[in-house]
Amino acid sequence: MKDFDHLMSVWQGQPKQDQFSVDEALKQVKKGVRGIKNQLYWGIVAMMAVLVLTFVITFFFVFQWLTYLGLFIMLFTMVLYAAMIIRNYRILNRHDATQNPSDYLQDLKEYQRNRTKISGWFFYIYLLLISLGLSLYFIEILQTASAFYKASVYTITIAWFLFLTFWYKKRIFKNEEEKLNLIIDRLERLQGQFE
Repeated sequence: MKDFDHLMSVWQGQPKQDQFSVDEALKQVKKGVRGIKNQLYWGIVAMMAVLVLTFVITFFFVFQWLTYLGLFIMLFTMVLYAAMIIRNYRILNRHDATQNPSDYLQDLKEYQRNRTKISGWFFYIYLLLISLGLSLYFIEILQTASAFYKASVYTITIAWFLFLTFWYKKRIFKNEEEKLNLIIDRLERLQGQFE
């Protein structure tokens, strides 16, 4: 009997798994996803504005063929990136977390895989193609500019791309990855409570 009492005291002394409220968990999940969706939405708006501007420049101004090639490379690259952003936005908008959390969890995991793909190889291809397009565009545009002005434009452009590649990309994708992992963890814990 002593062993049983000792076993009961040890068992009762174990820390209880914290059960969190379904409403609170879903509220936190919705808030986190809303933040990611807002970020994607404004990314789509910005990309569309840049696409329209590039389209106007391409089709309403007269350039040499090399400049048109650069502009078409930039347009093609931006359309691809916009399509990926819109696809990710639609994945997040597809289901409501309160209707079917397990389907929503699968959608979030699909979104996470897509973002990992984007943050990996596609981001570098995107920067490479935009850099190539801008370089071809700048050949004609800066043809009559002074050497100082050319050097300034190229230096600022290269510095901007280096900033995007080595600081901004890591910070933004890491921040979003942490938010997404937290949301997925909450949904998995919630799903585990009901199994």
